Amino acid sequence: MKTIITGVAVLGTMLVVQGPLADARSRTIEAPVAATSARVAIDAGLPTHGGEDVTPQQLTGVVQRTCVVCHNDQLQTGNLSLQNFDVAKANEKVETAERMIQKLRAGMMPPPGMPRPGGDTMSALVETLESIVDQAAAKMQIAGDRPFQRLNRAEYESSVRDLLGLRVRAGDYLPLDTKSDNFDNIADVQVLSPTLLDAYLNAAAEISRLAVGDANASPGDRNYEKGGYNSQWGHVEGAPYGTRGGIAVIHNFPADGEYLFKMAFDHTTTGGFQGRGARFEKVEISIDGEPVAVVDVDQWMTVADPNGVNQQTEPVFIKAGPHQLAAAFVQRFEGPIEDLTTPHDWSLVDREIGSNGNTGITQIPHIKDLTVSGPFRVTGVSDNPVRKRIFSCRPVSAAGERPCAEQIVTRLGTDAYRRKLTPSDITGLMTFYDMGVQEGGFEVGVRTALQAILASPDFVFRFERAQGAIKPGESYRITDEALASRLSYFIWSAPPDRELITLASQGELADARTLERQVRRMLADPRSESLATRFAAQWLRLPDLELIHPDANLFPNFDQQLSDAMRRETELFFYNLVKEDKSILDLYSADYTFLNERLAKHYGIPGVIGNDFRRVTYPDATRRGVLGHGSILTLTSIAGRTSPVLRGKYVMEVIIGTPPPPPPPGIPDLAQTTATGGENQVLTTRQRMEIHRAAPVCRACHQFMDPIGLSLDNFDVTGKWRTRENGAALDTRGMLYDGTPVSSPNELQAALLTHQVALVRTFTKNMLAYALGRRIEPKDMATVRTITRAGEQGGYKMSTFVLGVVKSDAFQMKASPAVTETAQGNR
Repeated sequence: MKTIITGVAVLGTMLVVQGPLADARSRTIEAPVAATSARVAIDAGLPTHGGEDVTPQQLTGVVQRTCVVCHNDQLQTGNLSLQNFDVAKANEKVETAERMIQKLRAGMMPPPGMPRPGGDTMSALVETLESIVDQAAAKMQIAGDRPFQRLNRAEYESSVRDLLGLRVRAGDYLPLDTKSDNFDNIADVQVLSPTLLDAYLNAAAEISRLAVGDANASPGDRNYEKGGYNSQWGHVEGAPYGTRGGIAVIHNFPADGEYLFKMAFDHTTTGGFQGRGARFEKVEISIDGEPVAVVDVDQWMTVADPNGVNQQTEPVFIKAGPHQLAAAFVQRFEGPIEDLTTPHDWSLVDREIGSNGNTGITQIPHIKDLTVSGPFRVTGVSDNPVRKRIFSCRPVSAAGERPCAEQIVTRLGTDAYRRKLTPSDITGLMTFYDMGVQEGGFEVGVRTALQAILASPDFVFRFERAQGAIKPGESYRITDEALASRLSYFIWSAPPDRELITLASQGELADARTLERQVRRMLADPRSESLATRFAAQWLRLPDLELIHPDANLFPNFDQQLSDAMRRETELFFYNLVKEDKSILDLYSADYTFLNERLAKHYGIPGVIGNDFRRVTYPDATRRGVLGHGSILTLTSIAGRTSPVLRGKYVMEVIIGTPPPPPPPGIPDLAQTTATGGENQVLTTRQRMEIHRAAPVCRACHQFMDPIGLSLDNFDVTGKWRTRENGAALDTRGMLYDGTPVSSPNELQAALLTHQVALVRTFTKNMLAYALGRRIEPKDMATVRTITRAGEQGGYKMSTFVLGVVKSDAFQMKASPAVTETAQGNR
């Protein structure tokens, strides 16, 4: 016998339950934790008279009858046993409860083919679990502990840029950042080593010399490389108009003097000069758009001189400071590429494809490397924007040098340390100034002090010291100055500006209204684009796009420029959500995007002219949200074909937040599955998938991933729309794990939005992890739910999530770790 409850209304701690009971009467029952589901079915054995409590104990019975079939001590399916799980005590097993909540909110449990309780029983279960866990969490301050953070590569570059106005490549000095949970700012994996500390010290020495200038600079080489996947048929941004291809960079010249420019060109696979059949090619070297040298290129891969042996220009005199440097071919004609393989406007057949001679008649030289050598015959150091930014005062007498230097050092130190300097800070930095003065006078003194600032732990690390004595494990509110840094590196991926530092030094950020005004001011600042280029790019795994190189024989029109445009589309799309404070649900359903001419033509969208990106409304429903972006579709493919498995796994892992388990050992990759059927017929990807997942051990996970990926299979490897594969019509039909039939991208989008809670929480969880610089733990999920509920009340606007993160205890507080680390943090 079953008791079916068809209506539940929540009145305080009472549940009003209505249903077709034996006595045909409504009942009001007490429940310690109120389930807020609209429809609940509770199975088996409940009496039909006298009233029955809808309690966590009854929901424990649902777990035992429904979930323990797979999740028991013997099977341990998914490394999880619920055999002794008590819903009423979910707060005592938070990790297990959160795993259940995650799967239930995504609609993935019970899995396809398994019995499912009627009505909204599972909704009642998940809401009750959340209620119990969240009520317990509300009694605690969820702060979380983490070690101090160091500046990663991106943060180091932005910090130097904001401090000095100097653009540097942190990769020239610092090793690769370690990533955890997709992000490169997770503190506990930012391992310190003697090598890394040396790298920061060396960077400080070189950057201070580049910024101030060095009249005693010794000649050296600086190399810039152009990847082979870059087409060099068209104009390169930063190079003068009237040129094609080449390399354009911002180069920091350390002194006024002469410099040589050396070039190397791509080889063919047989070792010859790429484009050796070309004639009359010239390379123009320009500084800030002005030509300083034009040289001929000969067929022996050299820049020709009378003897035909040199690969460098004549010496060129250039003043110190950052300059736009370009080495590009003089463009001799315009028009589409007419070519043996493809007649299209853009094509990688302007270089050799493979070793089978598949080259087009447009094969042309490509600059591979540009090396700057110098300076030679140094004449001094000219003023430039970076030096003017540093030397905010100039002494007119020897007596005025030290006061002026102290003014410069105090200003730079305050900005670099992201806090007001103490007297001991200033004294220490001026000691370095004095050392430099003895070596070379006022400017060398300032340069030496600047080097000390850049090498200081207060610049490289983000300490969050506690005020007063803090017991191990105790939570405390971080200082306003530490909060200002958390804010700025979260929203700007850069140090706090003067306004934020001033407010922090005055203790104003403790006021909730002041804090909210600052958040909104920062979101309106163009620097908030880092939420797109840093947070969203890493969450959506856009850096992986660099690893995907579609087969040039199959996709000859795909090159690095198109790949870069795809990434930029997604970044601009997300930044638009930030800038216009739009709903984050647009991530999944927007009927618009941002395109330039190249990408619009790739998508088959007419009417977009020029290299500038602009907002474009899709002409039909085939593309919606980020799952219609070429960036996502390409990074979830492999070189020669689409991968519904990778696309399905991506959606489960990145979008829904329910990653599938890794495949069991010994399972062959899909690429190893036979690619041909009877009479050597080439199989489609779907046919190979069906062969691959025929084994039950494979089907267990593929039944979740494959229907998602197949619904996106009309998009080819490069995100172009298609209807056939290997000559056969595509069959994209499938059934989602929740029973929803899907066969197209727009049907998938609609199906995903029925699990809106899971989508929004996954987004929030990732944003919180990025903001905190630590992995999100099960105990943090109550905070995630609080933020998402506030976001729902605010119409899911982007600002409501950013404010929710900033206002949380997790963001504003910190838990004291072990005694030794506490002592270190207070040193």
